[in-house]
Amino acid sequence: MAFKSDLKQLLKPYYWLNIMLSLSYVIAKRTYLTCEFLFPNADCELDSRETEILFFLIIVVMLRTRKAGSVTMVNYLSSSFVYTKIANLILWFYADVRYGIPYGAILILSALLLPEPTYSGPELVTYFRGAQVFEDELKHHKNTTWIVCLYAAWHPACVNFAPVFSELSASYSLENFKFGKIDVGRYPEAATKYRVQDGPTSRQLPTLLLFSEGQEKARKPHADHTGKLQKFLFSKDNIKAAFNIDGIYEECKSKLAAKSKKTEKVE
Repeated sequence: MAFKSDLKQLLKPYYWLNIMLSLSYVIAKRTYLTCEFLFPNADCELDSRETEILFFLIIVVMLRTRKAGSVTMVNYLSSSFVYTKIANLILWFYADVRYGIPYGAILILSALLLPEPTYSGPELVTYFRGAQVFEDELKHHKNTTWIVCLYAAWHPACVNFAPVFSELSASYSLENFKFGKIDVGRYPEAATKYRVQDGPTSRQLPTLLLFSEGQEKARKPHADHTGKLQKFLFSKDNIKAAFNIDGIYEECKSKLAAKSKKTEKVE
């Protein structure tokens, strides 16, 4: 099912265009007709400097997408596009500044006219405007269990994780088991309160917090006894297992049923 969903997602123009932009230089240099037209005085082979740039690109893409928690083909591509397009921009400028400028203009136009498709499925997520608003919610409804995602809209790992969190909220939300999000990019005081680094190189974005009876009970990723941050892969199955979401759901559901029976007896 996930593979079919990925293939359907890849049919969208955004992915086709970005794949072409990411492979544009190699295709142009290795295809005889385009090579003869664009590089008339050069061999249709990648020279040592171009090979070094591409090899460095492969290493960067592997490291960055791994840190971003890319677990599907679409997520992997989305995370790598920014690096592959920058590498192609460098290669086009390296070949000829007259090629680099138009390529850069195409990148800007494509970003403005064809943004990355966002998740459009169902979700039951409450978006809090800062940590204090959420703390007030905890004080007034202590019997509600919350899973809260601290995220930044500009962070690749948070973008990749958004559909997973939305799907979980749609599947498990109850009157006393809810899902929330706080944008630490807009509300940095939330990052400070919950001890999460919110910089561009942060390995703590996204962070999931489990609150029960008004208190934090668990978080992912978390630090071990030495203070070292433990890596966590934000897949749906990992989250369900780490937070025992199925167990919490059944427990909260039982409490609702008991509350309903009690109300019926009183009436």
